[in-house]
Amino acid sequence: KSAAVKLSEMGERTKQLGTAMRDPHQQRRIILVIVCVALLLDNMLYMVIVPIIPDYLADLELEQSEHVHVVMHSNTSANSTSRDKSNKDNLDIQIGILFASKAILQLLVNPLSGTFIDRVGYDIPLLIGLTVMFVSTCIFAFGENYATLFMARSLQGLGSAFADTSLTVIKPFSNRTRENMPVGTPIYRLMIDPYIAVVAGALTVCNIPLAFLEPTIANWMETTMHSSQWEMGLTWLPAFFPHVLGVYITVKLAAQHPNLQWFYGAVGMVIIGASSCTVPACKTFGQLIAPLCGICFGIALVDTALLPTLAFLVDVRHVSVYGSVYAIADISYSVAYAMGPIVAGQIVHSLGFVQLNLGMGLVNVLYAPALLLLRNVCQMKPSYSERDNLLDEAPQGLYDTIKMEERRAK
Repeated sequence: KSAAVKLSEMGERTKQLGTAMRDPHQQRRIILVIVCVALLLDNMLYMVIVPIIPDYLADLELEQSEHVHVVMHSNTSANSTSRDKSNKDNLDIQIGILFASKAILQLLVNPLSGTFIDRVGYDIPLLIGLTVMFVSTCIFAFGENYATLFMARSLQGLGSAFADTSLTVIKPFSNRTRENMPVGTPIYRLMIDPYIAVVAGALTVCNIPLAFLEPTIANWMETTMHSSQWEMGLTWLPAFFPHVLGVYITVKLAAQHPNLQWFYGAVGMVIIGASSCTVPACKTFGQLIAPLCGICFGIALVDTALLPTLAFLVDVRHVSVYGSVYAIADISYSVAYAMGPIVAGQIVHSLGFVQLNLGMGLVNVLYAPALLLLRNVCQMKPSYSERDNLLDEAPQGLYDTIKMEERRAK
């Protein structure tokens, strides 16, 4: 074939691709791929360094100590023992602060990123977030001291504050310009909405067991079960499958009975509470898998049921722009993961691992009845909304803005 024919065929394929991308169903598939890949990269970076950093920091500290030459005295053994204990405690504190730095910075930036996304849309914040996360990953690769690792971890929190919130509000491509985007409700007004506050509290409480166990369970397994390195590394892998199952079940149930989303969340919190209380009773790695799977299954129920409820609350009580409300959801997660690495270790040293788990379980079970306040949410009617003129069906709580965009495009 001649070059002209090949160029013509290439242009025809490009035209067909452009036509296909204008189809709402194709757009949603593309968006699904973008969201999945971006979240995979973010969580991969977050989780991969968790089992690596403690040993890496210990090796760095050992290398630094080898360069220090100290004249030994007769009472060296006693001083050496106390010095080793002090160094270990200091290393634990450093690891806790390093892990928490991501969530702390994310917690501080989220109010700003949510408002920014409401003003300019999701595309620019998403690009900013992914770029910052790429820079953070490169810094991790070449980090050779604590300060560099701390900066990389903090930058990851900054990137996640933009990327994660952008991914939750991403919607099919539209012709809407930034100048005519609706102005969303200020984030401080959303925070004082009692229904949104209940949902945000549930998201924080349900993630506390996971956030508190991640930095503490490995040491507990080593001292209690004498677990090997591979067992500690694979601790959370089996819990992935019930988490996916929980998401699937909740989506199916919510489609059939959307008025019971609060109930699915409450059941999830009870499952989390019961599972947390049974963790200390486990004596082997096989026994430990069951409660950890229960925790992740319960978290899937709560997250999948309550995140759409946030969108619905914004639809019926505020303006249907979701950046700020999903920034609040991200803040809720960040609160748990900011406290976990710092507070959990102190609780274990002061009270014990058993008391830590019983406390987390009790908090989840006691918070579950608070979701009763959401039982009448599905009966709420919007006081004023653009949907009255643009939507035929009643709102279902899942991104009414998308339907309005599609209606405009027709």
